[in-house]
Parts: sequence; structure tokens; C-alpha cells
Amino acid sequence: MNNRLSRRGFLRQSFAFSALASLGSLPSLAMKQASSQGASNWLLVGDWGYEKFEAQTAVAAAMKKYVHQQSLKTDALMMLGDNWYGDLVGGVDSPRWKTQFEEMYPASVFNCPAYAVLGNHDYQRMPESKVAAELAYAKRPGTRWKMPARWYRFEFPAVKPLVTVLALDSNMPRPLGAQAKGVNFTLTDAERLEQLAWLKAELEKPRTTPYLIVMAHHPIYSNGPHGDHKVLIADWEPLLREHKVHLYFAGHDHDMQHLEFDGHPTSFVLSGGGGADLYTLEIDEAKRGPYAAKIYGFSHLEITPEWLTLRHIDSEGRLIHGFRKSPSGEMRVLS
Repeated sequence: MNNRLSRRGFLRQSFAFSALASLGSLPSLAMKQASSQGASNWLLVGDWGYEKFEAQTAVAAAMKKYVHQQSLKTDALMMLGDNWYGDLVGGVDSPRWKTQFEEMYPASVFNCPAYAVLGNHDYQRMPESKVAAELAYAKRPGTRWKMPARWYRFEFPAVKPLVTVLALDSNMPRPLGAQAKGVNFTLTDAERLEQLAWLKAELEKPRTTPYLIVMAHHPIYSNGPHGDHKVLIADWEPLLREHKVHLYFAGHDHDMQHLEFDGHPTSFVLSGGGGADLYTLEIDEAKRGPYAAKIYGFSHLEITPEWLTLRHIDSEGRLIHGFRKSPSGEMRVLS
């Protein structure tokens, strides 16, 4: 597949987006977006555990305000990696778990599981393994932090589930010497192949849920400075297409994006504005979109049997972009 839309393809895409946005039946982003009765509501945030956490605090405050204003019951948090930048002194006992997770996203507001994946900064040893600490923290009694393994599967909700989620480790192998002191803190090539075999096997299993979501830290496609990921395009993208995955969630680039490609069943969502320094986009949304912005924020996923509704929200609590997707794969941009 051509990684960048052709001019003709983009024009077809833009026309489709304009036509869908004009439909009177679609909600307006300017309107208060009350959650549908009986819907499951997830909040997504990536690249949040920065050493300087002024921006993280602002985004977390916006999340709390949004939940209150929308009268939401948050059913899950999706922590999209780079959970810990810098030192995590004490590992599983680090005070940062309290200040930047437990208190930043308090159980009094987000009384729900926090499903997490590993980012590249989580793989840094400083000097302890932050990966080991995150896996160990998930084993503590009563914790909301959910990371049973480096890659895992879950269905949600527990009763009559609507969504199957495959949470992956996107830290692909790189040559020794590409990281500090010549040590590779990513997956080995054997681990890459092990996970790929697991992913193929999980996708082949019979699925009863109407929706299928894959989440990882690194985007497959991105308009940001990291760009498109060659290894993930080779390993994962054909599987998303073959099995008609509805949504692919990622972070890594510190911005907010939603990318669509002609004929592709998957919507690519990037929510990397959780607190780390923002990145300047390399590809404008006018060239590849429908949405890409250098902005702090988080995302809200509303799940009903009829629709997945994804909304990007900025650090002021304003809705800045949204779209819906049906079980059959029909996608509609919200006006």
C-alpha cells in the first residue's frame, strides 16, 4: 500500500469526509456530547509520565473536568506508553506511582482498570528496568494498573463484551549501539517473532464481539516526526487489513491524530498529548488526514452495539475532532 495518499485518493477521501460531516443526523462537536445510555466509556492518554509534569497535570485536570461535565462513568483508562520518562527510582516502590498515576488519575474519578502498554522510554534502564517495575506493579493487590504481560488480550465489558482488544509491545528490535552505551532495551528479534506468532493466532480465534481494537505505543502511520514505521507496516499492517481491525491506538508522537486510507478497514488514532513536550507535525492534515494537530489532550472512546465514537479533547476540555465507526466498518467524521 502507498504510505501516503495519492492526490486523487485524497480528493476522494476529502469529498467523502465533507459529505459525511454535512449529514444532519451526525452530532456536532460544538454540542455537549452526553454519553449514550448504557455505553462503555474509555479515556485514552499517551506519553504522559514526563519528569516535568505541568502539562500532564493540565491534561489530567481536563480529563477530570470532562468526566464531571459529561456525567461519565469511566469504564477504562488506556495508557498508551511512555508511562515513565527518566528515572523511576525504587522501581515498583517509586513515589512517582503515587504522584503521577494514583493521584494524577484518582480512583475517586477513574474507578476503573488502566490498561497499559510499553513505550520506548519505559524500556530505558535508569539503572533499574522500568518494564519489570510496571509488570510488578500490575500484580499488586487492588491496583487499577493492568499489564499482565508485555502483550496481552482482553474483552470488555466482562458480561456481554462488545470489544476485543489486543495490547501489543511495539518496541521493535534495532541494531546494538542505537541506544545508550550500545545496549538494546527493546524486544529481541526472537521476541518480535514470538509476539507476531501470538498476534496471528489471536486474530485467527473466533470472535463474538462486534469490535476489534489493537493498541500499542508506536503508530504504524504518523504525520509526526517519527513518521511511518517500516517494521510495523511489514509485520502488523497486513494483519489489521486481513482481519478488519476497527481501530489502532497509539502514542509516541506527541500530538493528536486520526488517519484514514482509501479502502483500509482500520482507523489509525494517535493520542500522544498526555504531558511530554509537543512535536511539530511533518505532514499537514490537508495532505493526509482527516486530523492532525500539535496539541495537548486525551481521547474519549464511547462504545455501543451500534457505534464506536472517538473524540479528541484538548487540555482545555474542548472537543477538537471526532468520528464514528460501525461494526461493519462504516466511518463517519463528526461535524
